[in-house]
Formats: sequence, structure tokens, C-alpha cells
Amino acid sequence: MKIKEGFILREVAGSYLVVAVGKAVKEFNGVVNLNETGAFLWKLLEKSATEEEMVNALLEEYDVDRATAEADVKGFVDKLLEAKLAD
Repeated sequence: MKIKEGFILREVAGSYLVVAVGKAVKEFNGVVNLNETGAFLWKLLEKSATEEEMVNALLEEYDVDRATAEADVKGFVDKLLEAKLAD
């Protein structure tokens, strides 16, 4: 899975924002606000990480059990797909 071209993550005053640039602006109006974990996962998806790779990265980075990490990754991925930010 990978973030679609035309979306960038920026940190502004301690907040993580995803904005559309270029041609993506025609398809997506608005800004996505991510928490620290969401930004962490977004950066992994920019490198075409699989869901399993994202789960393992969460387990290494945060004090969380596998079931929680898997649920969080699935929820995050589902929301990105629903918003058409990833494919």
C-alpha cells in the first residue's frame, strides 16, 4: 500500500497535517489532521510499507500489544482508503 501522489505530510506548530498539492487539489479539498501515531504510520506508507510492516513498526516504537497494533493499523488504512488518500 502506498500514499497517493499529491499528498504531503507537514508538521506545523506540533500538529501533523496532510494537504493535497498539484493535481490532487482537484480531487481533495481540505486538510487531514493526524496524531503522532498517524504521522508515524503515514511516513511508513510513503515508503510503501505493508500492513504487517506497519504493525511490527508500531510494536517496536510504542508500548502496545499486537492485537491493538493490528486494529490500529487496520483502522488507519481503512480510513485512508475511504478518503482515497492511498491505494
